[in-house]
Amino acid sequence: MTADVARRAAVLGHPISHSLSPRLHRAAYQALGLDWTYEAVDVDEAAFPGWLAGLDGQWAGLSLTMPLKRVVLPLLDRVEPLAVAVGAANTVLFTLDGTLGANTDVYGLVQAIREAAARAGVPGEGFGRAVILGGGATAASALAAVAELGTSQADVYVRAAARCGPLLAAADRLGVKPALRPWSQGREWMGDLVICTLPAHQADPLAEAVRYQRRVWGPVPRDAVLLDVAYDPWPSALAGAWADAGGTVAPGLSMLLHQAVEQVRLMTGRPAPVEAMRAAVELPPCVG
Repeated sequence: MTADVARRAAVLGHPISHSLSPRLHRAAYQALGLDWTYEAVDVDEAAFPGWLAGLDGQWAGLSLTMPLKRVVLPLLDRVEPLAVAVGAANTVLFTLDGTLGANTDVYGLVQAIREAAARAGVPGEGFGRAVILGGGATAASALAAVAELGTSQADVYVRAAARCGPLLAAADRLGVKPALRPWSQGREWMGDLVICTLPAHQADPLAEAVRYQRRVWGPVPRDAVLLDVAYDPWPSALAGAWADAGGTVAPGLSMLLHQAVEQVRLMTGRPAPVEAMRAAVELPPCVG
């Protein structure tokens, strides 16, 4: 089938009602003149295998959120190398050769960081110290993004190091050297690039460390970039404190936009209408 034929796509996860993916993908289809549909479907880990097996030839692709990004891997016919390395696929494509898993989260993270840096007029790569907050599937994608941005090491702050086996395995496949650090609400976690992969509000207590930095040690450097993947509510307490202290913030919504841009390209075979998608979620236009 070609992109001109009416197709179906959806975002799956549990919970899913908050997702902005339908708004992004529908805006893309409208701009591309495609008679496609895109829905949000609440599916948990137990129900997902049966749901996936029941899909027909109308389907072009799926976007996956937690907890399905790792669960999907053994259910697919093929998995792209990056998704294998990361250990998580947020995208399923229905091809003539069967189902194919891909990871567009890494692309989304990298583009969001570079875009925020360009907007602030600071370098968007070669960060001296990279920090990742959290140790789940998104943290593994963050490790891949750190590597793509030119940094081969990262300090990863987690509450339970014993649960980080999948993350460490992904790091080994990616060739990134992670140093697991105990969770701290002090200043130790502040770096040149910080990617917060925690759910909404879980990083709120860290905002006080940023405010302390500003009061006692001076502003956060402008070329220090924070990306908080949680985008509702926005700004998060952490992102607001970072911006107030002088640092550069990459919105989580920008990451969501760019991973969807790559999904649209993969599903339709056409360049995604980035600015139409950006307007759909009320992000400011790109600079440069």
